[in-house]
Amino acid sequence: MDQPKIDQEMQDQLADYLHFLRVERGLVTNTIKSYSQDLTAFSTYLVTQKIHHYEQVDRYVLLNYLQFMDEAGKSRNTIIHSVSSLRKFFQYLVSMHVTTSDPMIKIDTPKRAHHLPQVLSANEVERLLAVPKLDTPLGLRDRTILEVMYATGLRVSETISLKMDDLHLDLGLIQTIGKGDKERIIPIGDVAIDFVTRYLKTARPKLASAKRRNPYLFLNNHGGQLTRQGVWKNLKAIVKAAGIEKNVTPHTLRHSFATHILENGADLRVVQELLGHADISTTQIYTHITKKRLAEVYNKYHPRA
Repeated sequence: MDQPKIDQEMQDQLADYLHFLRVERGLVTNTIKSYSQDLTAFSTYLVTQKIHHYEQVDRYVLLNYLQFMDEAGKSRNTIIHSVSSLRKFFQYLVSMHVTTSDPMIKIDTPKRAHHLPQVLSANEVERLLAVPKLDTPLGLRDRTILEVMYATGLRVSETISLKMDDLHLDLGLIQTIGKGDKERIIPIGDVAIDFVTRYLKTARPKLASAKRRNPYLFLNNHGGQLTRQGVWKNLKAIVKAAGIEKNVTPHTLRHSFATHILENGADLRVVQELLGHADISTTQIYTHITKKRLAEVYNKYHPRA
C-alpha cells in the first residue's frame, strides 16, 4: 500500500525547518534525521485525516495522533520523543508566522516509562563472588573488584579510576570522583577491606610493571590501568561460570548494593549520598524494587496470598 503523499506546501515548510536546524541551530545529521522522521510521520498522518495545512492542527488533532501512535504499538519513549519534536516544530511555525497559535501548548508530555533495573539476589551475589580463583593474581584481582563494587556501589568507571592514594583502609573509607567531578567519601566493609589488603600484598605486586609506577589500584596483566571493557569482559565470563541467567553488567552490582542495603533498613538519603546521586528522585527507583520484591515474597509464602 502506497504511503499518502504530503502536500507540497507542508513539504516545503518541513524542509525549511530542517534547514533551520542544520544552519541556524547547527544540529548534527543524526539529530536532524530523528526530527525529520518524527515530523514526516506526523505530516503523513495529517494527510490521512484530510488535513492539508499545519494551521488546521489543533489540540484534538494532536491528541488523536498520540492515541494513534499508542494503538500502533509505539513505545512510551518513542511517543515522548515525537511530542518533543512537535513542540519545537510548532514553536518554529509560530515564529515564522506560518501558524497563528501553538496547539502544543495544551499538550502535556507523557511521563517516561521507568524500567526497574536488574538486581541480583544475595544468593546470586555469593555465587558470583565464589567464581574467581583466589590462588592466581588475576583471580584475586577479579574477586577484589567484585567485593569492592558490591560493598560500595561504585560505578565501573569509578572503580577502575581508584588510585592507591584514594584508599583509607585504616579508617574503613575510600574516596572517589563521580559524575560532575564531585568527590565523595564512602565506607567500605571489613570483607572488602580484607580482600583489598590481600590483593595489595600478593596479587598487585605480580601484576605491576617493574619499569614504571602505576598509581591505579586495579591493574591488567601488563601492569597498566584496567579498562571498563576489561571489567565487562571478565564479569561476563564470571556470570556464565556462576550459572546466572540474568543479564548482569557491572552496574548490576551497583543496583544490587543499593537495593540490599535499603531492604535492610538504610535511609534513602544515606543511599543517595553513597551512590552520589544529585537528585533523590534517581535513588527512589530502588524503593520500587524493594516493594516489588516484598510483594513477591508475600505472594510466595503467605498462605492466603
